[in-house]
Amino acid sequence: MIGNTPHFNSVNRYIANPELMEPLKALVAASSLPLKPVEVDFAVDSSGFCFVRWFNRKPDNREWLKAHLMCGVRTKIVTSVEVSGWAAHDTNYFLPLVEATARHFDVREVSADKAYLSRKNLNTVEAVGAMPFIPFKSNTLEPTEAGMWARMYHLFMYQREAFLLHYHKRSNIETAYSMIKGKFGSALRSKSDAGQINEVLCKGSLLPVGDRPDFLGALLGFLVA
Repeated sequence: MIGNTPHFNSVNRYIANPELMEPLKALVAASSLPLKPVEVDFAVDSSGFCFVRWFNRKPDNREWLKAHLMCGVRTKIVTSVEVSGWAAHDTNYFLPLVEATARHFDVREVSADKAYLSRKNLNTVEAVGAMPFIPFKSNTLEPTEAGMWARMYHLFMYQREAFLLHYHKRSNIETAYSMIKGKFGSALRSKSDAGQINEVLCKGSLLPVGDRPDFLGALLGFLVA
């Protein structure tokens, strides 16, 4: 029983606490663990969440953050998350997302768009025992040395249809972002930097798996198999 009425700013004060960031990331990971037997293929991408002061709204306002997510392609469960400023390069967050997910899941495939193409990222996926499906750019030179870069390049160039069957699983993370923003919105209300980051983390951790339309189908398919 609550002995007194909480102050109306209590939630805002808690959400602005920088010490809340790591527990929220841990909550994202913990909430995905029940689907560990179901998810083996994953996708990575980023999306923006905007903070605009109502008295100073401008069309070119750049007050927004990027959420970098990795999700399972069957249920869209978020398995790892990082938050950055709007100007941060997506590729810098690929390694921590993959490594955080691989600590709990048996990762077999990782798909991402061309923004994540680099030897380092492909080797990161190989290091966790998975296959990276990231399309090559038109100006990429044919490799002369063996390795994951060469194997995926030749698969992309000479077995394009087979490559794309795996790569197009990446579209599931766009669905995940759409579901998160549809349920919780894309706007941020906190004024402090820490509060905005925590707000983005909350959006990624609070989407119930029951709201994912293919969750039951994926779970039942696993149980039957």
